[in-house]
Order: sequence, then structure tokens, then C-alpha cells
Amino acid sequence: MEKELICVNCPVGCRLSVTVEENRVTNVSGNRCPRGKAYAETECIRPERILTTTVRINGAIHRVLPVITERAIPLDLIADAMKEISKIRVEAPVSSGDVIVKDLLGTGVNLVASRSMAKTE
Repeated sequence: MEKELICVNCPVGCRLSVTVEENRVTNVSGNRCPRGKAYAETECIRPERILTTTVRINGAIHRVLPVITERAIPLDLIADAMKEISKIRVEAPVSSGDVIVKDLLGTGVNLVASRSMAKTE
């Protein structure tokens, strides 16, 4: 099977042609750097994305706290991750970088606060 992709790893945006056989990338062309090949292999076999969302926070000026995964997680786990994250409630104060969920869904990737939020009085 042939797939056409545009690499998003750098601003160049190389047009990639990828050959996939038996769930394995056998050829990548069009990439100007090794990152393009790595991107094509991941994107065609098991795509990954960084997840950004919010969780509820108690005792803070805002009702929600922005959070982000430290690294990309498999795209097919995003819906399950969102279900788990929707159940989370944290208490203020929270500092940017605090781990909100360790090892999200067994991926080895932590969900962290992407903003500090003080406790209201």
C-alpha cells in the first residue's frame, strides 16, 4: 500500500511517499532529513499525538486547569485517555509541571499541569 504524507516535524513540510507492506514500512521517499523517515514510520504504523486538555480544579480562580502529556501517546488511546481525564479533580494550588496523572493509561507518559494556579481565599 502506498501512502502520501506531509511531514510535520519541522517547517520544511516534506511530501513523503511511504510504502507499507504487512503492517511494516518498507520504503520512505521525499524526506530531506532522518526525522521525516521516523515520522512516516510512526504515522503509518501507530500514530501518536500530544494530548492537551483541561481538568477540573477546586479552590482556584478558574474552574479548569490546562494539562498536557509530557510526550506523544498513541492516537488510538486518545478517547480512553479523555474518559479518564474527565474524572479527575485537583485541588489548588498547582504549579506548572506538576504531575497530575503518572503513567497515563500505562503509556509511560505523565499528564502534567501546563499552568500554575494559586489557591483562592
